[in-house]
Amino acid sequence: MRLLVVNPNSTSSMTARIGAAARAVAAPATTIIAANPPTGPASIEGYYDEALAVPGMLAEIARHERDGGIDGTVIACFDDVGLDAARSLATGPVVGICEAAMQTAGLLAGRFAVVTTLARSVPALERLAQRYGMAGRCTIRAAGVPVLALENPASGAVDRVRDGIRRAVEQDGAECIVLGCAGMADLARTLAADTGVPVVDGVTAAVKLMEGLVALGLRTSKTGGYAPPLDKVR
Repeated sequence: MRLLVVNPNSTSSMTARIGAAARAVAAPATTIIAANPPTGPASIEGYYDEALAVPGMLAEIARHERDGGIDGTVIACFDDVGLDAARSLATGPVVGICEAAMQTAGLLAGRFAVVTTLARSVPALERLAQRYGMAGRCTIRAAGVPVLALENPASGAVDRVRDGIRRAVEQDGAECIVLGCAGMADLARTLAADTGVPVVDGVTAAVKLMEGLVALGLRTSKTGGYAPPLDKVR
């Protein structure tokens, strides 16, 4: 099984960390291909960055499907950037890490909280919670951490995320935490041990979900809104 884990931003060091987290949970027979577009926003923080990231991400998916034979694709951005377009383009199933993480958290707890990066990301994630049927079960908290600060161990970003988790448990009644950024993919087990509640990372949750879909022989339906793109002739 070959899975593409695509980071829609152009920061290759983050892609490497995402790929390592994905490989750590993948089955022995699963090959993880971690990739990012060569150009585009260095991080995705809000609607503007999302829009800029989509064309490069779709081109990366198309390239790997053409050249490498991909069985499924994981979109490794918590905004589930370009998810519907990617499902139309890809031949195999496509899973966004936000949807995977929220559905996983919903199996573990009655209420959960998403701890994300900056406040500007909160409205987009609230809309996704509504879309995925989780709005009544979760709260969204911003830790005040720029995405790229997660790349710097000296930034204090991890401490702010840990504090956000504790506040979500104490003030929001969260019984489980979802990490609201792919750049946090390597922190879940440490933060769970530190805080005493289950902590779900969307990258690893999406990989395990994708392995199940592929093993079951399931693909995205192409009979409706996810029909393949049409050729455009002027």
